[in-house]
Amino acid sequence: MRQFSSFVCVVAFFLGCAPQSSYKGGVGAFKEYEGYKEWKKRGYTANYANQSFSDYKASFEGGNIPTDLFNKDSSMMVGMRESAAIQRATMRPYKIAGKWYYPSRVDIGDIFDGIASWYGPNFHDKKTSNGEIYNMHAHTAASKTLPMNTIVKVQNKENGKITIVRINDRGPFVDGRIIDLSNVAAHDIDMVDKGTAQVRLEVIGFGGMVAQNYEKKFQKDLQKSSSQLSNEFKVGASEEVFEGGDFALQVGVFKKEGGAKEIQERYSEDLKNSPNYKAEIQKDGDFYRVFVRGFKSEDEASDFGINKGLEHPIIIRE
Repeated sequence: MRQFSSFVCVVAFFLGCAPQSSYKGGVGAFKEYEGYKEWKKRGYTANYANQSFSDYKASFEGGNIPTDLFNKDSSMMVGMRESAAIQRATMRPYKIAGKWYYPSRVDIGDIFDGIASWYGPNFHDKKTSNGEIYNMHAHTAASKTLPMNTIVKVQNKENGKITIVRINDRGPFVDGRIIDLSNVAAHDIDMVDKGTAQVRLEVIGFGGMVAQNYEKKFQKDLQKSSSQLSNEFKVGASEEVFEGGDFALQVGVFKKEGGAKEIQERYSEDLKNSPNYKAEIQKDGDFYRVFVRGFKSEDEASDFGINKGLEHPIIIRE
């Protein structure tokens, strides 16, 4: 990925994830659900969210986790973060340097084709980009630009198997990959051993709910899936369209903080006459990522990256 003439970032570094996420993107080759058999044999469908796996393991032996958290009628959606602050309202078109931009829009029924990967035990019990706790046994996934809490049907184009997931993380930062599935979702579509799969995504709901006009298809999908998806997903009031949001462009990733600071300073100098944009460093595990923030649409961020010579602009919706 080309930055300025004297700064080249190693492609392998882009195996990381979005700001404030411990997830590094599509890493995992575990054939078993660690701890899952012990959990499931007791008939629980409760959410791990916002509790540590060690606490849950202890609760099997009389720990101090509230007992109602393990009610068989409870849902893995209990820990979902959804608020007006997270899901931004629709924005009007705007103009920059003579060009009109429009809020990045996602509609119920939108289709996306690409490569899926998955992540599992190494990231279980760690924070996702939106502040939730990653649970590899729940049907969630990471996407770079789909709004948080979007509900997506995922079909493995190689074998026809399907699953349904909720977006609660950002990633994968690997060219060509459009989604990273949780461990259980990857098992649903039989892609764990291979690691990646050609998939088709279909948006079927927002705000953590399957859209009501998708209900008939949803019931058919439940019959085709090998998982008990009805324990996690419900049909209800869902927006038909999601517009707007804030976007960030990753312009560099470094193992040493000094390199990140230097590229940040160069972008900051370049942006001193563009008060709407800001170059910032985000610590992400062992890496230092540099983002330019302040874009109101994916197209605006993409144009900025291309104008700066970035061959493959990596954009996230914040």
